[in-house]
Amino acid sequence: MEKPAKDKYPSVRDITDQERIRMVKEIFSTITGKYDFLNRFLSLRRDVAWRNFAAKKMQFFQTNRYLDVACGTGDLSIAAAERHPDISVTGLDFVDEMVEAARNKVQKKKLSGRIQIMQGDALHLPFGDNHFDVTGIAFGIRNIPDRNRALSEMLRVTVPGGQVLVLEMTFVENRFFKFVYYVYLNYLLPAFAKVFSKNPAAYHYLADSIMNFPSPDEFSKILEQAGMVHVEKYPLTFGITWLHIGKKKK
Repeated sequence: MEKPAKDKYPSVRDITDQERIRMVKEIFSTITGKYDFLNRFLSLRRDVAWRNFAAKKMQFFQTNRYLDVACGTGDLSIAAAERHPDISVTGLDFVDEMVEAARNKVQKKKLSGRIQIMQGDALHLPFGDNHFDVTGIAFGIRNIPDRNRALSEMLRVTVPGGQVLVLEMTFVENRFFKFVYYVYLNYLLPAFAKVFSKNPAAYHYLADSIMNFPSPDEFSKILEQAGMVHVEKYPLTFGITWLHIGKKKK
């Protein structure tokens, strides 16, 4: 893959899956230091509420285990552990810098005894079948080119009757807010990122990946095609973010 342009990475529509994987790994290895700060600042701290809502919807009934795929700096892992004090959590990410940041955060929260953070690939989860009551991913599925494989893997490691949760941003459908959100994603967000981030081009990628993500209805169908049943979806903050929940057949 050629080096990205000075101000932007290539659109996700114009690159191969392997190029996108390399690009995503580069992006998230360069923004780790300011990742949490920018998430809070650019979402007006709504990202905290979104993860807490997802944690509230989790249901544990058999193994009391939760798997956080593409865990980033560990926020959803921590939210789940704090919401459900009797569970154990495994967070997995394929970017070394994110894994290190998540481990440090878990240690500071004094949750190392309940949360394990490890390096791993969402397309080849290193766990046996039917291992977790709940498997989730927050703001990570749009960065995985082979979504069907990732969702199938998440479903495989989930117990029968268990949940697969996907928390993800998408482009809003409301006609008026769509224009406002377009301006925010493509102009304001990169401008703010340019001030605080060493790699502001990463936030052009963020906007591009959000605008090219399937609609909520389309993504629900993708979950069903992956084999999930009783699929539900919840709009959060005017539909900027959606929580999708599917269950594994009993």
